[in-house]
Amino acid sequence: MSAIGDPRGGRVTLIGGGPGADDLLTLRAVRALGSADVVLYDRLAPHALLHEFAPRAEHIDVGKTPGHHALPQSGIEALMVEKALGGAHVVRLKGGDPYVLGRGGEEVLACHRAGLPVEVVPGVTSAIAAPSAAGIPLTHRGVSTMFTVVSGHAPLDDDTLRHLAGLGALGGTIVILMGVANLPQITAGLARHGLAADLPVAVVERGFQPGQRTTVSQLGGIVVAAHRAGAESPAVIVVGEVVRLAHDGDLSAQGLMDRAARLTAMDA
Repeated sequence: MSAIGDPRGGRVTLIGGGPGADDLLTLRAVRALGSADVVLYDRLAPHALLHEFAPRAEHIDVGKTPGHHALPQSGIEALMVEKALGGAHVVRLKGGDPYVLGRGGEEVLACHRAGLPVEVVPGVTSAIAAPSAAGIPLTHRGVSTMFTVVSGHAPLDDDTLRHLAGLGALGGTIVILMGVANLPQITAGLARHGLAADLPVAVVERGFQPGQRTTVSQLGGIVVAAHRAGAESPAVIVVGEVVRLAHDGDLSAQGLMDRAARLTAMDA
């Protein structure tokens, strides 16, 4: 391990920490943490056991919460580069996979501009992990042969929605990350561009984390169902027929959808 202060030894390892469960970190990720001098970690990254995984490192919380960025993205990149140029092995620990809506590409480019060697360690993206935790297969023979992952951080524009509507018509699955706050606009846009009101939708909160919960309904009723359930981020939204294959304990997805429909009808 290079000593801090040796400019010849500085380097960065960008780690995808998976959906938040410590035991879903890869072996390569754990090994990199073990040799870290500095760890910059996100709110949704698995950081509860950093004192074990990176016992000699300086741990710095650079996590963002909805609507509040204690350190902007540019500041995170500057701090990462500064520490590495000082000779440290800097581990940037992120949730999910760095290259799936994780701004990992921007952080790698920051390292390249500074002339720093950087390694990327893939992680289990929540786009796959959260549906899996809820028992939802993103592809299933005879049901769906493709899936598309999109950001729901901002309301989807018309061009994106038209593309998604075409994919939905082909029988594919749509996975939306960071979309709970914009769920009303997203579902209205999908319906406006041709997706059926009775298409199954699931909102999977905190996949593979304590308090995991799944809310299932139809495209036309998921906003009411999610509001009634008090759904919050972090959550993954799954749109497509594969949702019918989900299970919540002993209650099938169809049972959940029937129950949600009855509750929606009572509110009408």
